[in-house]
Amino acid sequence: MKRRNFLAASTAGLAAAAVAAPAVAQSAPEVKWRLTSSFPKSLDTIFGAADTISKQVAEMTDNKFQIQVFAAGEIVPGLQALDAVSNATVEMCHTCSYYYVGKDPTFAIGTAVPFGLNARQMNAWLIQGGGNELFNEFYKKFNIHAIPAGNTGAQMGGWFRKEIKTVADLNGLKMRIAGITGQVLAKLGVVPQQVAGGDIYPALEKGTIDAAEWVGPYDDEKLGFNKVAPFYYYPGWWEGGPTVHAFINSDKWNALPKTYQAALTNACASANQVMPAKYDLQNPAALRRLVAAGTQLRPFPQEVMEAAFNATNELYAEISAKNADFKKIIDSMQASRNEQYLWWQVAEFTYDAFMIRARARATR
Repeated sequence: MKRRNFLAASTAGLAAAAVAAPAVAQSAPEVKWRLTSSFPKSLDTIFGAADTISKQVAEMTDNKFQIQVFAAGEIVPGLQALDAVSNATVEMCHTCSYYYVGKDPTFAIGTAVPFGLNARQMNAWLIQGGGNELFNEFYKKFNIHAIPAGNTGAQMGGWFRKEIKTVADLNGLKMRIAGITGQVLAKLGVVPQQVAGGDIYPALEKGTIDAAEWVGPYDDEKLGFNKVAPFYYYPGWWEGGPTVHAFINSDKWNALPKTYQAALTNACASANQVMPAKYDLQNPAALRRLVAAGTQLRPFPQEVMEAAFNATNELYAEISAKNADFKKIIDSMQASRNEQYLWWQVAEFTYDAFMIRARARATR
């Protein structure tokens, strides 16, 4: 190649690179967000999911998209996380939708409602059954875009100072309970109290409340509830498979490059998988330790379960009659639940029931 032609070609190549470089930079901008969690750092499973999201987003974007995680109370109290996102105090939060039923009872369904879905069924409905699309249409009213970002699996029914033998034993009981479950229990005589996770122990210790539910053995042991209440009830019929969400300010979400939206969506999907895996692995040993330390494990009496089921259906009918959003989404959820149990009763339930019975007979 002649020297003149080589120089011309080189000059053209540099010019093209100069034009292309800003386009590349523009497609991968430096973005720094803050995430406020509704949970204390001591709960490594549920708080840790936000760390998982932050770490994976950074790794998938070569640290161009950074999300700084703050525990409950560091920016805003845990139960104000949604408001902080809605008004753009922070770009996103990691929280439970049902904490915000005071705004609209429809929020409850986003996490879990009494006699709803188990964890796998919840994921099936949200991710494949149109549930998340329904919620994001609803959340638009609050300037929120939501992505499932964790699930605890079926929870325990909570810690009680006294034994519950009949529905009458619930009358006047002050219980920390989230979501519309408080309204169900109120029909049975309970006085519901909404208390953030980090404040439950002192309230139970001081007698401000008589009972409290949180998640399950691993977290409950960390929070020390067994030291102030002896009776541990199951199942948490109000939380068969509660979803924890990443709530993102809609304007901030829409402004993200598509690659960053994809990174955040996939990081949330990872958190949605990792959280229940951690709980499933850690809950058994924690339950053994609690029982060995004197915790008295109790099933809710059948009478209580039946009364709660009836009160739940009554409440859903009452809310649906005056709230079109609630009716639309609860109808979708219940239809998915009923359809999925056709399969679960054939395969999943029968397999698990056999293995649970066989476990006691197993030699290895």
